[in-house]
Amino acid sequence: MDLSAVIRSFKKEKVVTVVLLAAWLSCSIATARRRLKTWRAYTSYNRNGRYYTLPEIAEFDTNGLWRYQGVCFSKHGNLKQTLIHLVTHSVHGLSGTELGELLGLQPRSFLSHFRDHPALYRENLMGRWIWFAADPTICEKQQQARLAQAAAKRPRMPSDMEAVMILVDLIHHPNSALEQIARRLKPKGLDIDVAAIRRLLVHHDLLKKTVDSPPSDV
Repeated sequence: MDLSAVIRSFKKEKVVTVVLLAAWLSCSIATARRRLKTWRAYTSYNRNGRYYTLPEIAEFDTNGLWRYQGVCFSKHGNLKQTLIHLVTHSVHGLSGTELGELLGLQPRSFLSHFRDHPALYRENLMGRWIWFAADPTICEKQQQARLAQAAAKRPRMPSDMEAVMILVDLIHHPNSALEQIARRLKPKGLDIDVAAIRRLLVHHDLLKKTVDSPPSDV
């Protein structure tokens, strides 16, 4: 098979092994590897690095990653280089689950190999192991961003002013459904969801005084 035909076949298959490439080129494995190096081919970071693709074939995402039929490639190099890049360039560090989802791998299959890597730092935050850059300046920014992210995800409790308005409404309408309370307070400039009202009433052990669905419109 001539070289142009090999390139066409490569582009059709998208990912190939060096054994297949050597068969196409009618050459030795060593010669096929040299050809891949000349083409600046990418090596898969999974499947024991057995697969290769060409720069013009790979469709990398914003993280520099590409998967094709279960074979994974990275602009950043092998798995170690890719993991370090992802962690050190992340805004708020990455948990094992987040890394696994990004890389398309089971976290337990690879993370244990990097626990003592000098470029990485691992810390247990709120019951989860989070991977940060080892660089102290980057790490501190990532930790602060991670804590801020966690705080933003916490269920919101009504403010003191909102709580007063909710409780006053409940005093005047003791048998109201939560949806009715929210609806009455909206014209007063209080746009608060039913879940937040429920959390407030549960906190004060007042939920028993409400019903789940409105008996009538008020």
